[in-house]
Amino acid sequence: MTGKNFHGTFKVMLEFKKAEYKDIESLATLASEIWHEYWVDILTSEQIEYMVTNFQSAQAIKTQIEQESYEYYFIEYENKKIGYFGISYKKDYLFLSKLYLKKDYRHHGFGTKTFQEIIKIAIKNNYNDIQLTVNKYNKNTIKAYEKWGFKIIDSVVTDIGSGFVMDDYIMSYVISNYT
Repeated sequence: MTGKNFHGTFKVMLEFKKAEYKDIESLATLASEIWHEYWVDILTSEQIEYMVTNFQSAQAIKTQIEQESYEYYFIEYENKKIGYFGISYKKDYLFLSKLYLKKDYRHHGFGTKTFQEIIKIAIKNNYNDIQLTVNKYNKNTIKAYEKWGFKIIDSVVTDIGSGFVMDDYIMSYVISNYT
């Protein structure tokens, strides 16, 4: 995908590479790095560590791929891994489980380009709906999803163990809205 980079007007490539088994350790390392700098304003360090260990460790990612129909993709810019996303194929919708960018790459259009790629994956797999959960206190991300056309359809509090909960909105994007 070409376009302006955030340093000026040079043409750049944004690429999406599906993570293979050999990439799981690298993906888990990237996830840990991003989560530890991203969530510090919303979650306690204890909850961040718990969630990384239980949902984004190499073993957790391997289990998600093998047992829960997850696919993970690296987001690469100038041959650097700048983020990743994870999707899961549900019966009636594509579930966007994760979409994270390193701090220096946020607010430069990379998230929007990534979401356009996710729409293509959904269409290719005959989905008309993309759903996700987002922390209710994650205001900037909620704004971004709403800008992309997502609507809040419900809210849920999920006990994830060890006294931690995820307090989330469920958001939906209808593919027919894509232009």
